[in-house]
Amino acid sequence: MVPHESLISTVENALRHGAPADRAEALRYVGDLFEFGSEQFSDDQIAEFDDILMRLIADVETSARVLLANRLAPIRNAPPSIIRNLAFDDAIDVAGPVLTRSDRLPNAALVENAKTKSQLHLLAISRRTSLEAAVTDILVERGDRRVLQSMASNPGAIFSDAGFAKLVERSAGDDILAACVGTRRDIPRHHFLKLLAKASQTVRAKLEAEDPLNTREIQRAVAEAAGLMQAKSASVSRDYAAARASVGALRTSGRLGENDIEAFARAGRFEETTVALGLLCDLPVAAVERAMIQERAETILIFARAAGLSWRSTKAVLLLRAGNGGMGPQELEQCLASYSRLKLKTAQEIVRFQRKRLAETEPRLH
Repeated sequence: MVPHESLISTVENALRHGAPADRAEALRYVGDLFEFGSEQFSDDQIAEFDDILMRLIADVETSARVLLANRLAPIRNAPPSIIRNLAFDDAIDVAGPVLTRSDRLPNAALVENAKTKSQLHLLAISRRTSLEAAVTDILVERGDRRVLQSMASNPGAIFSDAGFAKLVERSAGDDILAACVGTRRDIPRHHFLKLLAKASQTVRAKLEAEDPLNTREIQRAVAEAAGLMQAKSASVSRDYAAARASVGALRTSGRLGENDIEAFARAGRFEETTVALGLLCDLPVAAVERAMIQERAETILIFARAAGLSWRSTKAVLLLRAGNGGMGPQELEQCLASYSRLKLKTAQEIVRFQRKRLAETEPRLH
């Protein structure tokens, strides 16, 4: 039965009269009892252990907290309050095992920890077997080089589109991080292109060595990222297959229009937005994709105006391409001024010229 009388007596004596060493011994004793019987305990019994452990842990030495953290971290039904207490301990030897291994920590606690604790705490979090995007978003912003490399190498880490954008940005000048990010199977193509645009030859060689079967695709992407035109580069992209199918079906049924592009952009669906804009402008995906990843927005403004998009829809596309960095009010005002000055006929003439120039070098979508 838990907690039994001898346990209660031990705890009470340690709390009332015991020195720190006595409290540490009582803590070890309670930890032993919970570890050996954890699978049989009810929720009420676990709550009793939680209360006892929280009372005992105050003022004990670091070594006692370290021992408890290592014992409780792998237990799936460990008492939740003491797990949180250990995770937020300033001593990384205490917090580390729990942050890395405990399934008892809720996502909200991981986010809070990542926002407030040290780089060593962040490094421990980055090593978890699974990480949600809400956590990696914080780690990408706050983490140092070790944290970013650990997280980028973690196949269980999930990144948002904004998280990938920040990872690529922070990879500039860091060959190890760039290689880790570039070899992730889940990196979206537009972020991969941006990474390659700034990557060193060493990183590019590393990416080819990691996946020799993908060497040609990598070389093709390098050329695109540098602004060169390579035939069939977009048409063979895995990332655009689903987008071409869904958006193409809309076009075939006569239902593809401005509202669809705006909806795609607001939902963060880069591939669908790119394919849809390419279809409305009768341009290859690669041409639109390059415009989407360029630093300057002029080409996208031309494509949007030529496709007959309103400023509202154009703004949604601009914000999508800006990614995590966003666009400031002044930059948006400048884009609006450029968009307003650009005549529809002029934009269509520019697109017609581009279409003619690209006809021999890049395939269309249809």
